[in-house]
Amino acid sequence: MIIPPVPAVGAAPDAAAAVADWWRWLAEERRTSPHTLDAYGRDLAAFLAFLAEHLGGPATLAALAGLTPADVRAYLAARARRGLARSSTARALSTLRGFFRFLDRRGLVSNAAVTAVRTPKVPRAVPKALTPQDALDAVAVVAELSDADWIGRRDRALLMLLYGCGLRLGEALGLTRAQAPRGDTLRVLGKGRKERLVPLLPAVTRAVADYLDACPFDPGPEGPLFLGARGGALNPGVAQRQMRRLRALLGLPETATPHALRHSFATHLLAGGGDLRTIQELLGHASLSTTQRYTAVDAERLAAVHRKAHPRARAR
Repeated sequence: MIIPPVPAVGAAPDAAAAVADWWRWLAEERRTSPHTLDAYGRDLAAFLAFLAEHLGGPATLAALAGLTPADVRAYLAARARRGLARSSTARALSTLRGFFRFLDRRGLVSNAAVTAVRTPKVPRAVPKALTPQDALDAVAVVAELSDADWIGRRDRALLMLLYGCGLRLGEALGLTRAQAPRGDTLRVLGKGRKERLVPLLPAVTRAVADYLDACPFDPGPEGPLFLGARGGALNPGVAQRQMRRLRALLGLPETATPHALRHSFATHLLAGGGDLRTIQELLGHASLSTTQRYTAVDAERLAAVHRKAHPRARAR
């Protein structure tokens, strides 16, 4: 199902029609995920609303064709004054570039102003992984947070998938009953609707089987694998709440989130001798540079061990 675009409030009719065409192209031809479509729509709507105020009226296609780099920089400055993060602004600028490329290909607008403006430098965030023991403790203890036995088994199975297979939370919650982890591999539909095969540990398949044996609901093979207390699809917020409770129970850092278990999967593989290319495939990263962030994590760990163990580091 295609969700409707965010209304282009600051757009004139011709520009609004172009926005709708771009939206349909992203959804139907590029098969962009609903989450990404929503983000793109909000970015573009914010830009058009800015232009309506900046230009003194709704943005027409002719106005978009006449934009200068100074106009785009004014938009970036307005975002900075609002205190928006550089990462958010970098994504918004990427959205605009994609939209203007679409307009150019359709012969509607040709303007290199957006391309001419540099993307704000975004500091590369180093993934925050749990220690191996903390990750194992989280998986072992999470079932104790629930009074209902089947819900405890569900939560353990979910965390096992995140830590044992490196899945994103959305990927795990997107699995159907028919896709329940069995056998030696799991086919995962990741970002950009790209599929990848992930090896399955016996502990993961056992945890999922235990959950399914105890689950009181049967939504059918096409129904969601992970269910909420009333039998509907499990809300991501429930998993996030359980991780917050685990942080309090186990004394874990604030960075201990469901996604941190995916980071832990990659970091612990790398520390155990896994090569970056293999880890890239397992995580479903489009670019090796994304996976290379984990080398910084491992380097930090090695430096900490060195500082703690080396006689010269301990000398006062």
